[in-house]
Amino acid sequence: MRSMKEIILILLGCSLLCLFSCGDDEGNGNEPELIGLSLQDGECTELDDENANLEVVARLESPALSNVVFNYSTLDGTAAAGIDFESIQNAQLVIPEGQQEAAINISVFGDEFDEGNETFRIVATNVSNAQLVDGEAIGTIIDDDADTGPLPLVIPDSGYTSPDSYEGMELVWSDEFQAASVDQSAWTFETGTGNGGWGNNELQYYTEENTYMAEDDFLVIEAKEESIGGNSYTSSRLITQGKKSFQYGRIDVRAALPKGQGIWPAIWMLGDNFSSDGWPQCGEIDIMELLGHQTNRIYGSLHYRNESQHAFTTASQAITGAPDFHEEFHVFSIDWQEDQMRFLVDDLEYASYATNELSDEENPFNNSFFFILNVAVGGEWPGSPDQSTAFPQRMIVDYVRVFQ
Repeated sequence: MRSMKEIILILLGCSLLCLFSCGDDEGNGNEPELIGLSLQDGECTELDDENANLEVVARLESPALSNVVFNYSTLDGTAAAGIDFESIQNAQLVIPEGQQEAAINISVFGDEFDEGNETFRIVATNVSNAQLVDGEAIGTIIDDDADTGPLPLVIPDSGYTSPDSYEGMELVWSDEFQAASVDQSAWTFETGTGNGGWGNNELQYYTEENTYMAEDDFLVIEAKEESIGGNSYTSSRLITQGKKSFQYGRIDVRAALPKGQGIWPAIWMLGDNFSSDGWPQCGEIDIMELLGHQTNRIYGSLHYRNESQHAFTTASQAITGAPDFHEEFHVFSIDWQEDQMRFLVDDLEYASYATNELSDEENPFNNSFFFILNVAVGGEWPGSPDQSTAFPQRMIVDYVRVFQ
């Protein structure tokens, strides 16, 4: 028979053995398994004139034991952040304790463009109190404008109109475009791709067919997405070279402008000696240029030669709190004198250049210049069109007037 002392020692040994071999998970280094977290794909239908909400659900495999916190961001797909949907970077979402899911809400921007269905990504990072099972979701924007055909011609019914006359000056030439076709005694079409994409790596092929008259009162230059001559876009370019050229005066051009990434309308002039002396020796007067992704800002510039190099000076003017250059007609003007060049929009001067400060060799602005009207697509300055660019795009010209 065992003595009482032996029995006590045996029980004490068993207790010690249990203490060292039967500890909890935390004591032996095994952490409790975290709940899995997944993002669920979402979709919404794009609206024409207001934003829509796209919802992505963040879901746990079981209710949260404590608050689950993570960051999320939106990333481009075929849809572009800031253009098609809200750009979000490292926003935070909390799934409260006891809950199993929460919603990520993303604004989808409305438009009237036929872009087809587009997608983007939503990515989760920096998760606390859960583990990622699927940390990426796809947001699908369903285009309600699909299969509606090309953008219709819309001629604005409002905007600025300049005077018919100016004190001390007379109208020496104008084209009011009140005809069934382009006046070919004044205008010539330049066609094709020019030299190196017209010197700017532009993407369009110029044709006569992309220009037409609307309502017998407006000249329309139309840029289209169509293939010709190895180019993916077409447009038009009209010049008065050899037919109409001018030295000095007030020039007014009333127009409504196209828009969209990669669209580049211009109303400008080159010196009559362009063919003989080349550019920039001949001089260039950019009465108006616009980058299609900046529909509320226009540029006026002068280009010339300085010490055998290309030189230029430029200024811009923006519209704030009003319809932009696409939505209304505006009048783009220069007041061209022997000693200065003033740039105006809707009779508001936004730049003045003292051309008499140029040397005789550098200054081409005392010569005669001819007009150019065109809509370029792509090129070094605006960049290429993207999925947000809708076609066709149009520059609508009401009149060109020259006063001296």
